[in-house]
Amino acid sequence: MGSICGWLSPEGAPTDRNTLAGMAEAAVTEAAETFQAMAPERAALVARGGEVHQADGLLAAIEGHPRWLDAELDRLARDQGAAAALLAAYRRFGADLVLHIRGDFALAVLDGDQGEALLAIDRLGIRPLAFAAEGSQLVFGSQITSVLAHPAVATRQRPQALFDYLYFHMVPSPETFFEGIEKLRPGELLSYRDGRAERRFYWHLRFTEEQRPEAELADALHQHLRHCVEACRGEPATTGAFLSGGLDSSTVVGVLQGLQDTPADAYAIGFDAEGFDEMEYARATADHFGARLHAYYVTPQDVLDAIPKVARAYDEPFGNASAIPAYYCARQAREDGKTRLLAGDGGDEIFAGNARYAKQKLFALYERVPPLLKKLLIEPAAFHLPGLGKVRSYVEQARVPMPERLETYNFLHRFALQEIFAPEFLAQVDTEMPLELQRQRWARCGEAALVKRMLCLDHKFTLADNDLRKVNRMCELAGIEVRYPLLQEEMVEFATAIPANLLLKGQRLRHFYRRAMRGFLAEKTLEKHKHGFGLPFGLWMKEYQPLKAYAHQRLREARARGYLNDAFINRIIEAHETGHATYYGVFIWVLVMLEEWMQAHGQ
Repeated sequence: MGSICGWLSPEGAPTDRNTLAGMAEAAVTEAAETFQAMAPERAALVARGGEVHQADGLLAAIEGHPRWLDAELDRLARDQGAAAALLAAYRRFGADLVLHIRGDFALAVLDGDQGEALLAIDRLGIRPLAFAAEGSQLVFGSQITSVLAHPAVATRQRPQALFDYLYFHMVPSPETFFEGIEKLRPGELLSYRDGRAERRFYWHLRFTEEQRPEAELADALHQHLRHCVEACRGEPATTGAFLSGGLDSSTVVGVLQGLQDTPADAYAIGFDAEGFDEMEYARATADHFGARLHAYYVTPQDVLDAIPKVARAYDEPFGNASAIPAYYCARQAREDGKTRLLAGDGGDEIFAGNARYAKQKLFALYERVPPLLKKLLIEPAAFHLPGLGKVRSYVEQARVPMPERLETYNFLHRFALQEIFAPEFLAQVDTEMPLELQRQRWARCGEAALVKRMLCLDHKFTLADNDLRKVNRMCELAGIEVRYPLLQEEMVEFATAIPANLLLKGQRLRHFYRRAMRGFLAEKTLEKHKHGFGLPFGLWMKEYQPLKAYAHQRLREARARGYLNDAFINRIIEAHETGHATYYGVFIWVLVMLEEWMQAHGQ
């Protein structure tokens, strides 16, 4: 996995040396007048002034899309590599260079002679890039720790980011946990010139309603799947695949198996906890395709052992608990000699597989009811007549506009904020900011059908900000590369054109996809409901004393920081012990990982 870090100042290169922190648990010390690129592998391209720092990982992006290359650029790509070709292309096209690069990338082109730079990440936000425009200089890196290492960058925490983390369980782009540092969003670039930074989106999702027969679309889906898996796979001996047993991971394993003569290696995680173990579905897929299943059962002690490693690996707090099983799955593959894993992430967010899509479709029906009928009959009855509790709940939620309605069940909406947070902390934050970030994205989703606008929202907050960050970092921690066949641009462009009423037929999630996969996936897989690599932390915290003792210790330490009310911490501990352990366990996990991260990073 690649990492890039560096900086540019219009005043020219200084003579002092600065430490630039690289990937987790690694650091690079390099003269400040140079620009460091570490293990590019599609994640980084670097060019500066008259010098070119090699970045062959992006050469495939050039060779795979030669329509923009003329003879001169083609010669440069062949003779001097991708970096030389893209530096020349930047000088010709400027920021429009990014329109000609496909696939996943984090790009930094520096032209020190002109005092200008271009930063960009791929259209889906698979590769990260953070930056700080400090005065007249630009500091940037794949990891926020790289940016923080520069002496011109402050390290102050943002109270708003702490609130946003507890809301989202991660810090969504463009914000970061630190003052003055931001992250690029999917499809966004930054142009730096004359000491000024300007940002804009060079790409966004475009939804259409392609009117082709369903059978023809199904055939096209299988063709795209084959192309995308083939583009992502490496040598059979060193390539494996995640396998949760769901539609997407099963599809990737099945297509991968069809591309090789030897059994494909599939890696699955199990839990000895009722309601969490999905191993039977992973076995069904492996048996169906003749793949070789490698199963690992995560234990409560495994969780306890992994927490410090996971906290150190992330450059800002990250509270998605499925990072733990993702790490053990990737580690299992690495110990087995694999260097690359294929992941099925993205399928639910391009083919409509999340339960909230169907639920919001039901609420949207209320918008079609004539306003007079709502005002004179439905709402008076719902709010004043006894025995209509379910109707009242439906009306209350249906009256909330999108995208706010998606957050009805958010933990921070279940309690008064004054009950959760100390008043001194609340005075420092905008409690509407999480919803405002979602409104901004919702506005960029256009006038597409409801389900497609929800997909657009999830492309950023569920995928780029959360799931991809989870899988990328855990694979890096395990020492293995990860690729995403279902998030290849070819596949995304195809999926965005499928009619909304095929993606979500009535209340049937992934209607088109399931029908198209009949005869290919096992029937057991097609009947399975979405689950993924969930972690039974709430249950294990009750049952496994060392994990409980650890969590309570971290909560005591979090209490001392003063951003939460003591009474609320007591309340969730008691609720976890006496009530719904899994539900309250999620928020306890988020608090625990925040405190662990703060301590691991000296905050």
